[in-house]
Amino acid sequence: MLYSILIYGSEERIAQWTADQEQEVLGRHATLRRDLEAAGRLGPVIRLTPNSLRTVRRYKERNYITDGPFIEAKEQLMGLYVVDCASLDDAVACTERLSFETSSFEISELSWVTPGVVQPFVSGDYG
Repeated sequence: MLYSILIYGSEERIAQWTADQEQEVLGRHATLRRDLEAAGRLGPVIRLTPNSLRTVRRYKERNYITDGPFIEAKEQLMGLYVVDCASLDDAVACTERLSFETSSFEISELSWVTPGVVQPFVSGDYG
């Protein structure tokens, strides 16, 4: 079964990490990715770039666009994993390996709306 693991945290707090703190967390991420990849259970892993985000809100038939990733939350969506796990408990175990101060995770079972695989872009594929 495929699960998404959404990673939330405070960009402000992470910016204050020491090099050792950052290396420890990134090392655990790398180890989990290697383990899942070796087992053929790793899907896309994405790190969002907070400075490039925009929030779009619909109000009275008009879209309003603002800078920043903030949608009434103290934590920001920082990234996500797609993993193939035997159970929800298995997906939860992955988050335990990823946790850091201020982190929270949302885990959701995934299902395809339109079956298929998006092929990676290779330079020259699209003319």
